Amino acid sequence: MPKTKDINNLTLSSSITDIKGFGNIKAKSFSKLGIFSLKDALYHYPRSYEDLRNMAHSCDLGDGQQALLKGKVILVNRGKGYGKKRTLHVLAEDDTGRFEVLFFMAGYMANAFRVGDEYTFFGKVKVQNGRVTMFHPDFSLYDGENKGILPVYPLAKGLSQKDMRKVSSIAIDHIDELEETLPFSTVQHMNLCSNKDALKNIHYPKDENGYKESRYRLVFEELFGLKTALALSSKNHEKKGVYIYSGKAETFVRSLPYELTGAQKRVLNEILCDMRSDRSMNRLVQGDVGSGKTAVAMAALAEAVYAGFQGLFMAPTDILARQHFETLSKAFEPFGIKTVLLTSTMPSKDKKQVLESLKTGDASIAVGTHALISEGVEYNNVGLVITDEQHRFGVSQRMKLSAKGQDPDVLVMTATPIPRTLAVVLYADLDISIIDELPPGRQPIKTLSFKEHERRDAYKLLFEEIGKGRQGYIVAPFIEDSETVNGRSAEALYDAFVKKHPEVSCGLLHGELSQAEKDDVMESFYKGEISVLICTVVIEVGIDVPNATVMLIENAERFGLAQMHQLRGRVGRGTELSYCLICSGEESEVSKERIKTLCETSDGFVIAEKDLEIRGPGEFFGYRQHGLPQLTLADPIKHAKIAEDAGKEAKQLLEKDPDLSMPENIKFGEMIKNKYMQLDNLTI
Repeated sequence: MPKTKDINNLTLSSSITDIKGFGNIKAKSFSKLGIFSLKDALYHYPRSYEDLRNMAHSCDLGDGQQALLKGKVILVNRGKGYGKKRTLHVLAEDDTGRFEVLFFMAGYMANAFRVGDEYTFFGKVKVQNGRVTMFHPDFSLYDGENKGILPVYPLAKGLSQKDMRKVSSIAIDHIDELEETLPFSTVQHMNLCSNKDALKNIHYPKDENGYKESRYRLVFEELFGLKTALALSSKNHEKKGVYIYSGKAETFVRSLPYELTGAQKRVLNEILCDMRSDRSMNRLVQGDVGSGKTAVAMAALAEAVYAGFQGLFMAPTDILARQHFETLSKAFEPFGIKTVLLTSTMPSKDKKQVLESLKTGDASIAVGTHALISEGVEYNNVGLVITDEQHRFGVSQRMKLSAKGQDPDVLVMTATPIPRTLAVVLYADLDISIIDELPPGRQPIKTLSFKEHERRDAYKLLFEEIGKGRQGYIVAPFIEDSETVNGRSAEALYDAFVKKHPEVSCGLLHGELSQAEKDDVMESFYKGEISVLICTVVIEVGIDVPNATVMLIENAERFGLAQMHQLRGRVGRGTELSYCLICSGEESEVSKERIKTLCETSDGFVIAEKDLEIRGPGEFFGYRQHGLPQLTLADPIKHAKIAEDAGKEAKQLLEKDPDLSMPENIKFGEMIKNKYMQLDNLTI
């Protein structure tokens, strides 16, 4: 049966290619936003709005004001630069005067404007000596019929606001197909609007009250779902578990060539108290990069192994697993403790031997990736499970790993600074320990800030280090150039670097590469075959490369404070002085405050708290804050009262229906399972 493009025959399950005028190329662009069907478009929320009810006049605007202007384009001038780097100047006029619109790095926009046509421009205005200028505003062709409040969406390359609005409006036309997901009792008790009304008004709000009511409903729904999922997963928290006591953890610690810090000793004691109880341990250990989490984990493993149990240590990537394996096997070999490595990429012969040794108990410790929880992997007597960089694993994976033994103790570790206020919300099913002290003698990383016109100075310092035989990272906010957002991309930086510096070995790493490709690039960088690694935040968590002494962050205004701190932690792993070079373009006051904080302190927990403190309400519809689990509109800190109410409602619901099996709760239960309890969901 031929595919129809008739809008009347569409449903919410229709794919993007079922819409007239949208082929495979557009569908690929939509897929980058996670939009494959009309239903997906309903949950791709606007990041801001254009209020066409209140069109401003250019002559009335003040410096720094955000406004919507309508103007006829009278001149398009392609300015300095070549290719993608070319600037674009657009001169437009409204009834009260002329104004300029300026785009940097805008070679791709050569045909975006046509002289004589009218456009709407929405953004912040700079007014100097009577001259009105907008930098990188949202814009769209004005058709004379646009009224009311229009959504402005986050976009992917190849898409326009017109494309996104067309798809979202068609989805809204079919919204009656949606079923209510929240329990009726919750909707009634919390006085919520329906999900249909919420989605209609979040995309195309009629007025401020309708928008607020809809936003509240969607924020509550996200936090209610999260709280319910955490409550369900925490059922294991009170389970009777294994009793682990050997007294050998202290013996292992005394054998180390260094003394544990006070913080390490405190956290290890908390872990051992859990292990030596008959309750299953579920503990999160937070510690900044270099704080010594691995040493604490090894002591816990020694305690478990000498008590007759096996220990599992799970890492997110092959290369990180191999590095941990080298560290652990070297530490435990003198004690006669056999450590094995298990990854999905191992040769079949080697894997078979490892699986046999784990099944018989010949191997006491297994270090590996997701392969540790694969079908067919059997253990002799698992007592302790450790996951490194917990934000790479979901609740379901943690539970799967735990199921490999009889309710073993679970220890999760992360170097991502999470403020206690946020950790309590997101990790409600875990006890929390913090290693808030660094070992003595660690050389601090020198953090320097550079404006756009000072970038050459930053790169000069990078090349000085490369000339000494060191290595460095260059991190960009985007994988590829965007038509709607100003900022350097990893691909563009890589292309330019290779052409300009062919004598320097350079690698490219980003999230769209396969895991095997990522591992190959990181392996080459680890071995020193690559001097400069140009990448996105995919390297935020990675292996130790002691020879890397420079972290250069491009467009720092596009990164969160805690995120930049994590990137900074990729260097300073060796004995040489290391640098974090922060290059920023157009900066907001919030961005300036973040960069200032990063230059002044290296304490990850101070930074994490500061990051939450300085995030402004304007980010509510901005890019999703890095680190939040499956939350789009909700923010557990800003919406602390809603989160509290959601938690109470979740508790009441589960008291009445512990398995969400009652008819009115089944849809909500399915949503929880699909959104929060699948692999790689519920992540930090």
